[in-house]
Amino acid sequence: MRQILNFNTKWAFSKEADSVPVHMPERWYWVNLPHTWNAIDGQDGGNDLYRGTAFYAKELEKSEFPEADLYYLELCGANSSASVYVNGRKLASHDGGYSTWRVNITDALKAKNLIVIEVDNSVNDTVYPQHADFTFYGGLYRNVNILAVSSSHFDLDYFGGPGIQVTPEVTGTSANVNVEVFVTNKTDAQQIRYTIKDAEGNVVVETTCADTAVSFTLENVHLWNGRKDPYLYTAEAVLEENGTDLDNVSARFGCRTFRIDPENGFILNGKEYPLRGVSRHQDRWGIGNALLPEHHEEDMDLICELGATTIRLAHYQHDQYFYDLCDERGMVVWAEIPYISTHMPKGRENTISQMKELIVQNYNHPSIVVWGLSNEITMGGESDEDLLENHRILNDLVHEMDKTRLTTIACLSTCSIDDPYIQIPDVVSYNHYFGWYGGNTSMNGPWFDNFHERHPNIPIGCSEYGCEALNWHTSNPDQGDYTEEYQAYYHEELIKQLYTRKYLWATHVWNMFDFGADSRNEGGENGQNHKGLITFDRKYKKDSFYAYKAWLSEDPFVHICGKRYVDRVEDVTKVTVYSNQPEVELFANGVSLGKQTSPEHFFYFEVPNNGGTTLTAIAGECKDESFLRKVEVFNEDYRLKEKGAILNWFDITAPEGYLSLNDKLEDILKTEGGKALFAAMMEQMAGGQQAASMLNEATMQMLGSFTLLRMISMAGMTGLTVTKEQLLALNEQLNQIKK
Repeated sequence: MRQILNFNTKWAFSKEADSVPVHMPERWYWVNLPHTWNAIDGQDGGNDLYRGTAFYAKELEKSEFPEADLYYLELCGANSSASVYVNGRKLASHDGGYSTWRVNITDALKAKNLIVIEVDNSVNDTVYPQHADFTFYGGLYRNVNILAVSSSHFDLDYFGGPGIQVTPEVTGTSANVNVEVFVTNKTDAQQIRYTIKDAEGNVVVETTCADTAVSFTLENVHLWNGRKDPYLYTAEAVLEENGTDLDNVSARFGCRTFRIDPENGFILNGKEYPLRGVSRHQDRWGIGNALLPEHHEEDMDLICELGATTIRLAHYQHDQYFYDLCDERGMVVWAEIPYISTHMPKGRENTISQMKELIVQNYNHPSIVVWGLSNEITMGGESDEDLLENHRILNDLVHEMDKTRLTTIACLSTCSIDDPYIQIPDVVSYNHYFGWYGGNTSMNGPWFDNFHERHPNIPIGCSEYGCEALNWHTSNPDQGDYTEEYQAYYHEELIKQLYTRKYLWATHVWNMFDFGADSRNEGGENGQNHKGLITFDRKYKKDSFYAYKAWLSEDPFVHICGKRYVDRVEDVTKVTVYSNQPEVELFANGVSLGKQTSPEHFFYFEVPNNGGTTLTAIAGECKDESFLRKVEVFNEDYRLKEKGAILNWFDITAPEGYLSLNDKLEDILKTEGGKALFAAMMEQMAGGQQAASMLNEATMQMLGSFTLLRMISMAGMTGLTVTKEQLLALNEQLNQIKK
């Protein structure tokens, strides 16, 4: 029978070595897997993380292995390209850092063996991803195993798959379950024993035959019904010969139906089931992507606490353990490959191989309902024929490999709704940041209404929306201030707009957690994207987390916002309370400030601010407390200060009645002098044609609400270099122009 041996402990590691060692290195570092070499430099900003080659080496005695005919080395995640050497002999290479792959090492083994894995996350133009707003952590960041099997075994060579494929088809109260297995070196004397068990482990049906594909009927089938009832069956297959078991595989599966309706959204088992949830990246502060099972479990617990019904697992294949958790907890999942941001003409074969791995390895997960073809791939402009052909190939490939699921894409806001690109997949979603990256929050709902009116037969969803928040605070939140208060306001507005439009097939907040993005230098804490509802270390739930919990969770709670915003200067301050209960009463130092009801779950109170005030919110049996303190001068610890910024807002002179870098672009362009100055600046920075395009109506609708300083700072993330002296000179010119 198959045996799986884990080899995560005590690997020698080096980033400095320049060749594959032929003997066990003596001066390398010892590491345990999972491991990434970018856990620190991939999260500290500056876009200077090490992207290159590193080596892992381990000695293994063959006597440590159980007796078997064949031995496979299994790598569950090596980012992003890797090669395997056994005793100096190169056996295999693999491109794609997010999937499982295996190498038959049998013939290369000796009594004593040196296994070396060369891993490379360097820049290239053939392997995705290369350009995206997250850190491409290098390393062996998932398990490494050795599989010991007989010469006849369930397949281990086809795109890292499990060797078993289960396809349930529900009709009425029964389900027809097709089980197909893939066997290497099967002989006429061998048979396969198939068993289906219910969630309690009881055998439901069983048969033994020589066929590699069989069908079973489950009467009175227990459906997998999302968060309400994520019921799982298990299909097992045992390869046997003359009463001896040679190999075994199993797969959990769920029986469910679904469809996506352009008017009524997602339909699960014949009933409307709104998909309202979050996106998730697979990394943590100080750990990178080298996650342990307990990290995945905590993430799932937090997503469930929020009340989400769906997760977009962006922007690549996640750990099998997390897909298992999605099955168990009833999450409806969008799974995708890292075909992202920039279409690479030389990367087509890599998109195909990564898509095959994604589907083959995850086919049995009932949680998955759509395969994502790409994300924001038109970032560089309109689609071209090579990009379109790449998508058509992927779309056809998915439908050929999986007849049970749909395809989707995540489009950038600037992608035209009439671009032929959006006609390729079965359903479409858009990434919109109106209210953060330009525009304003009120633009989101009407944009989707317009799309729905123009394309009534295309199911439309929102695949990303969000804004950044750190531990900055204000009583007057404004777009771009990175305060927890503005993020809460933003999500209140987006919830009201998106959750009341039932035709949206799915909505996914970007993001559930802050995550590593080493190229980011903004918000006062570099190297991270802070759009999470929870901090990178999972220690703090931002107020916006509770806004979603109020709409989505059935577990009673009440939450007073602004707990980190204690010192306030105003005599009467606004305090927001979130709850999923029908009525909230707020007390200030024991005195009731009144009761409120709100169908939107958001309750707003005016609170006298005098001395120290203990606030207590009561909603049914639920209670929450916070504290306010009256101060005469605003606490500067609450105000954004950019770490390593070329120029901060408070360094800028802004004479009364005159323009400055702190003014919004839309206000600058209302003046003739400001418009001319901006056009000259854009021509100098990006060329005349780019300047003209920046001044068109659609672009200005997006960017007009940015301060000029923020817009230039954001442009710096794309590689545009502007010095402090240039900014001060520009501000001096603006100071001469009347508003």
